Amino acid sequence: MLSVRKPSVTAAVRTVPDREAFERGLVIVGAHAGAGASTLTSLVGRDRNIPVWNMGTIDRLVEGSLPPVQARGRPVVVVARNTVMAAQHAIRAVTALDAASGPRIAALVIVSDGAGREPRDATTRFALLQDRVGGLVRLPFINALRLVNSPDEVEIPARTREAIGQVWDLAFPQSRY
Repeated sequence: MLSVRKPSVTAAVRTVPDREAFERGLVIVGAHAGAGASTLTSLVGRDRNIPVWNMGTIDRLVEGSLPPVQARGRPVVVVARNTVMAAQHAIRAVTALDAASGPRIAALVIVSDGAGREPRDATTRFALLQDRVGGLVRLPFINALRLVNSPDEVEIPARTREAIGQVWDLAFPQSRY
């Protein structure tokens, strides 16, 4: 059954101690094509009045002499699927950002592909990145996204809202958003 999102009538007022950092926003970069960066950008930016910058995939950003991502003080979230190959791409993405003395990687978001449990080899590879990022967040599969033109049309399930909350907590640890 498709769950269609209903517009919210009221928005909660939140206090933000570090308002300037919060207003600069959040940068999202895919570790590989099809990682879910665009969908995550839509889901994370929903219901929050701050910019969320989708930089696309890191592969095209690594070419050249500049750092792959110039976040200008914004926290960065790297996104990957939950496959063995995606885990290898995530390792390369985190390494590229680290090598360039790049921005702080607030989180690695691992997006479920809905094909069952995460492969053990992928879980092991992602665990290798635990100390190199602010935290690992596993985003559950949302079947309803396959049936709509835009993620904005789907009601976000509770487990997904919890995962998005974890991303915000890692990106803005001093803030109440």
